[in-house]
Amino acid sequence: MKLRGTLGGLNLLLEPGDTGPDVAGALAVRAELLTTSVTIEVDGDADPEALEAALSAIRAAGGMPGRVRAPRVTVTGPNAATPTDFGPAQARTEVVPHNLRAGFRGEYRGSVVVMGDVNPGVEIVAGGDVIVMGALRGVVHAGFGGHEGAIVWGRPIASPQIRIGNAVARAPEGSSLSNMRRMEGHEGAELARLQDGVIVIDAQK
Repeated sequence: MKLRGTLGGLNLLLEPGDTGPDVAGALAVRAELLTTSVTIEVDGDADPEALEAALSAIRAAGGMPGRVRAPRVTVTGPNAATPTDFGPAQARTEVVPHNLRAGFRGEYRGSVVVMGDVNPGVEIVAGGDVIVMGALRGVVHAGFGGHEGAIVWGRPIASPQIRIGNAVARAPEGSSLSNMRRMEGHEGAELARLQDGVIVIDAQK
């Protein structure tokens, strides 16, 4: 874990090997720093419990979830400026602290972070980003309303269909969007974004 100051506030980098208790302990002695704008950046296969601990520490210090720019989570403290825009980037980020099971449908004005798996039969619609700390096997629509800067992030993205803005990516019948990459030996985190109007999915190191 690395914490450093920036012109816009603080940047907290969570790295592979960081654990929830380690992050909670390290941030407990720096609580006075967490009342400003804090950007949490998740590096590769960082432990989801480490992210949850960081979010909890910032909320305990008086912060509240802000927007998500994968794989980053921006948390705005009480001393930060209040946004006047009502777009998805300024809407509150919802954090779902568990797996999502078949039959669930969630609609979110801004971004959503799921701290577990999104199973087949789940549908998520978000005005901002969709970040899944586990496997993404359900159907998601990020950037609902035509917001083309939104992203989808999962470990891996194994959905039958994802949407970003007005673009759609569908897997062949009986397959998923990650089958080809698994055949190539990749099973880790993946990032989907719009590039020239087409959804592109890249492996994350």
